[in-house]
Amino acid sequence: MTERVVAYYRVSTERQGRSGLGLDAQREAVRRYTSGTGAALLAEFEDIETGKGANALEKRPGLREAVALAKKRKATLLIAKLDRLARNVHFVSGLMETGVQFRCCDFPTADRTMIHIYAAMAEHEGRRISQRISEALQAKKAAGKPVGNPESLKPLNGARAQDAAAFAARLRPTLEAYRGQGMTQRAMVDALNGAGVTTPRGGQWSLVQLQRVVARLA
Repeated sequence: MTERVVAYYRVSTERQGRSGLGLDAQREAVRRYTSGTGAALLAEFEDIETGKGANALEKRPGLREAVALAKKRKATLLIAKLDRLARNVHFVSGLMETGVQFRCCDFPTADRTMIHIYAAMAEHEGRRISQRISEALQAKKAAGKPVGNPESLKPLNGARAQDAAAFAARLRPTLEAYRGQGMTQRAMVDALNGAGVTTPRGGQWSLVQLQRVVARLA
């Protein structure tokens, strides 16, 4: 039986919504998923909001409509990117409470438990990053070193470093599962690419890229 899906997209700022930044990439992810699996796309919904709040449906009218349609048509709610879910535990929990089945294009094999783990780890890693930055700044200040120089702060609070750390944290459960199966790193690369999991920049995995993530987690 052909899988029926209802796509849901989310961006977190009005500027991103107006520019299409983020939405276009999510739509393309859904297109690749449906083309590769033969799934039937019933409808598409989107929200532009901050992602904060205890109720997953409270500030997401697009999500409410998507969930309602998915339930009515007995379809799967298709999330374009795992990080549209995994950055907020409340969001994941709220979505689970609706009872709708959902899947992520960039990690279609992830079940509810794994997604919930990703969310918890992403939030935890975000707090750890903030704490490390604060402690490092305090230490520099106590040592009489300048803390207002952008160059001196770059290794601490660069957006790329934070994004890379969060991405690695979300990927940790998958890599640990691969290790538990006795897979080599080359086999892991093949598995990630075969599952449609993309690198932080949306590309295919190479051995070097995987080793960088493993080193960051270590």
